[in-house]
Amino acid sequence: MNESNSVEIASRRLALALDALEAAAERRCEADRNEAALADQVHALDNDRAQLAGELDQAVARSRALESTNREVALRIDQAIETIRSVLARDE
Repeated sequence: MNESNSVEIASRRLALALDALEAAAERRCEADRNEAALADQVHALDNDRAQLAGELDQAVARSRALESTNREVALRIDQAIETIRSVLARDE
């Protein structure tokens, strides 16, 4: 093997190594972009979760208020029924 062949072989090996390095760098950049996109999605989901949790808290509070009002109305209806029965019983 002469010196020019050795240089040519070394040049090819260097070119292949540089191509492999460039491909690895591109894969790394793509992975970084994917990671950033995933982080953005997680952030958006976290915001959605926080909003939904707030809406759920409001719905639970409203439900409790409605239950309380329902109990109060039922009690008043029962009292009105008893009053009507008392009036009807006196009239008989």
